[in-house]
Amino acid sequence: MPWKERSVVEERMRFVLRLKDGESMASLCREFGISRVTGYKIYERYKECGLEGLTDRARTPYRYANKLPVQLEAMIVTLRREKPTWGARKLRERLLRKLPNDVRVPACSTIHAIMDRHGLVTRQRRSRTKTEGTPLSAGLAPNALWCTDYKGEFMLGDKRYCYPLTVSDHASRYLLLCEAMESIKEQGAFTAFERLFKERGLPQAIRSDNGVPFASPNGLFNLSRLAVWWLRLGVTIERIQPGHPQQNGRHERMHRTLKIEATRPAGSNFLQQQAKFDAFVHEFNNERPHEALDMLVSFMDYDLGYIDLEEKTLQPLNNPFGPKV
Repeated sequence: MPWKERSVVEERMRFVLRLKDGESMASLCREFGISRVTGYKIYERYKECGLEGLTDRARTPYRYANKLPVQLEAMIVTLRREKPTWGARKLRERLLRKLPNDVRVPACSTIHAIMDRHGLVTRQRRSRTKTEGTPLSAGLAPNALWCTDYKGEFMLGDKRYCYPLTVSDHASRYLLLCEAMESIKEQGAFTAFERLFKERGLPQAIRSDNGVPFASPNGLFNLSRLAVWWLRLGVTIERIQPGHPQQNGRHERMHRTLKIEATRPAGSNFLQQQAKFDAFVHEFNNERPHEALDMLVSFMDYDLGYIDLEEKTLQPLNNPFGPKV
């Protein structure tokens, strides 16, 4: 299918529109190369949120009005390289003198944005605070501590890069989220966490590294907009020390398994890759035994039994609800 020129949002829109036109879910899922679980997930998001439910990028526009002609942008870049110490205001004055009267000269802010886009702006702003870790909690109970990170990006079959956003529960190792993202921009993280909070409630704390969008290198105490939102919801922020990924070791170990089982080979497009992630989450949470938990099966504070790998059975322990001797 000719999807290479389409974004993941366009793929989802085509899927939903054809579904609303009367085509069956089963036939569409076969054509798009995704499972019915993924197909119903996309359609439920559309019914709940409309077109906004099909995108992870909130309200970012796809194109910008009044885009400058290529020739004018090239002239601004050339002038800046000829006069590397001149700012946008001086460059605009130079353009006013050089260009004909019928050519509209862009504003200083537009000229500065062009210089920035071409890497011609000298960055002088430094981080207000040194990046460092925070105290880390034990996270012994479910929902006491969630761990989150972006697994390293990888290329899909259509030559686009995928950035998986993952969230797991520290105590139970339960994989709460594995979402195929187009980038690590904060808009996608806001959408994913908002949906996750509605489905799972709020944890007491969230642990992450010091990268964006979880932290901001230029924010006071490295606070990003995402981190401030968590704080306003009453969620404590935990950050590992730079260069110490072992402080989020359980989550990193899950990433290693994720890479082996769900990205090799990668999906042909975002929808197929999300289907692979959905299948991995189901197997990881419901079928795969966790040796680090001694194969224990528990409900709330009660240990019910353990998984016997040789017999492939659940062996019960003493009745946890019976009288205490």
